[in-house]
Amino acid sequence: MADTGYSLKGKRVFVAGHRGMVGSAVCRRLAGEGCEVLTAGRDVMDLRNQASVTDWFGREKPDAVFLAAAKVGGILANDTAPADFLYDNLMIEANVIKASFDTGVEKLMFLGSSCIYPKLAEQPMREDALLTGPLEPTNEWYAIAKIAGIKLCQAYRKQHGADFISAMPTNLYGTGDNYDLRTSHVLPALLRKTLEARDSGQKQLEVWGSGTPLREFLHADDLADALVFLMQNYSDYDHVNVGSGEEISIGDLAATIVKEAGFEGALVFDATKPDGTPRKLMDSSKLHALGWRAKIGMAEGLRRTIKEYEESR
Repeated sequence: MADTGYSLKGKRVFVAGHRGMVGSAVCRRLAGEGCEVLTAGRDVMDLRNQASVTDWFGREKPDAVFLAAAKVGGILANDTAPADFLYDNLMIEANVIKASFDTGVEKLMFLGSSCIYPKLAEQPMREDALLTGPLEPTNEWYAIAKIAGIKLCQAYRKQHGADFISAMPTNLYGTGDNYDLRTSHVLPALLRKTLEARDSGQKQLEVWGSGTPLREFLHADDLADALVFLMQNYSDYDHVNVGSGEEISIGDLAATIVKEAGFEGALVFDATKPDGTPRKLMDSSKLHALGWRAKIGMAEGLRRTIKEYEESR
């Protein structure tokens, strides 16, 4: 791998998806890089519309792009709106990547998801597990769109020498997360339910499943730091996993949230509810070998997240 030493200083850097948890974290992280951060809301540019994206890129001409925009959701959302998840995400990435190439963007970072890997991928999941088996059926539409984004970046690199790279984060949490119980992921859902149980004086908190599945979590601010690091130091064909390298059982996660939130009731696990995959861990050794590791521990990250959620309610 070539060490690019790409500097963001003095560059015009477009963050697509700046209102989301990841995009907003990238914007905060870029504040210390001496660059001009460009953003555009839906009222200015519809990323699903090619003409809208082409016009904006032609006017603004960014030097670098972080593509963190996506239509996202939990199992229920993916399962009930598969066409939306596939179409919207294909359009967003195709339009932004093509416009980036057409207007001479120097470097682009495409952001994927750990759901790109096969349902039964060997654990921890290495980058080369991609396309080695069937996907998890409940979110395959989103996963297929993200795989197409990786391949589109690789195709522009192969055909045109474009410096377009991809990163695949593990399960994320932190500032600006989604706490809607119908569409949120496990950590923010648990956090909200714990605080509501505490505030209403409940004697117990029910958690879906046995509590035994193992999951890996990364704070969004750590991800943003990793993305800037990769933008500055990585230039190659293959995508890069971004994880904390630490896993925690759902039971221990719930216990940690309960402790940090000050809920004094009992935890009750409903084993009649589905557990999902027994273990889901990314192999981030490639990123670690480049010299980057996560800095925000689970307890510290949860403490910060609980405080922010309470202040925002």
